[in-house]
Amino acid sequence: KQGHVDAQNNLAVCYWKGTGVEQNAAKAVEWYLKAAEQGDAEAQTNLANCYMHGTGVEQDATKAVEWYLKAAEQGHAKAQYNLAVCYANGTGVEQDAAKAVEWYLKTAEQEHADAQNNMGVFYSSGMGVDKDVYLAISWYEKSAEQGNPLAQANMGYSFYDGEGVPQDKAQSLSWFSRAADQGYIEAQMMMGVFYLNGEGGVDKDDEKAVEWFTKASDEGLPEAKYNLGRCYYQGEGVAED
Repeated sequence: KQGHVDAQNNLAVCYWKGTGVEQNAAKAVEWYLKAAEQGDAEAQTNLANCYMHGTGVEQDATKAVEWYLKAAEQGHAKAQYNLAVCYANGTGVEQDAAKAVEWYLKTAEQEHADAQNNMGVFYSSGMGVDKDVYLAISWYEKSAEQGNPLAQANMGYSFYDGEGVPQDKAQSLSWFSRAADQGYIEAQMMMGVFYLNGEGGVDKDDEKAVEWFTKASDEGLPEAKYNLGRCYYQGEGVAED
């Protein structure tokens, strides 16, 4: 109540989570606002999230962007990332791929793995920047080494197709395996492809292929369902009824 910014933000978090007090999103917004108006980047980001999702306050994507921008300009990584997403999708602001790249880059330079992966996507597709598959690989690798499963899968696809790197099915398998072990369903489906075809240094193993296709299929991936159906139709790796 004396205007201590950290206390205001922390109290808001308590109301947000219902920690030590009855959960109350509107109260959380009230305290986030007090801290945000004093320039606290964390509170500004939290307040923006409230506006973005309409939690404790009427949903207003434009206001969310305004608060993200205030925090992003102070170097707050999460705010920079969320602002980039807004520009990429045209949420609360006019869609602008170049602006999205600008904010993703600021975030990526702070070792934010999701932003690094997204920089790879933009360079790979040429959205908002000149297409550069080598820079795409560089960003994918930075993110993948931090354990980001999307980036690991993107590294897998790059080595599989020889896009920006020499084609190397063994390297591809290694990256897909890391992503699949984290539950990334597209990587699980690709693991099935490797075992079905006997690629990347693994022996053809229809049963393992079915096992991986099943994991991804159970999560709803259409391509995995198709491949699993094909295995059943051809009797590959499945017992006859």
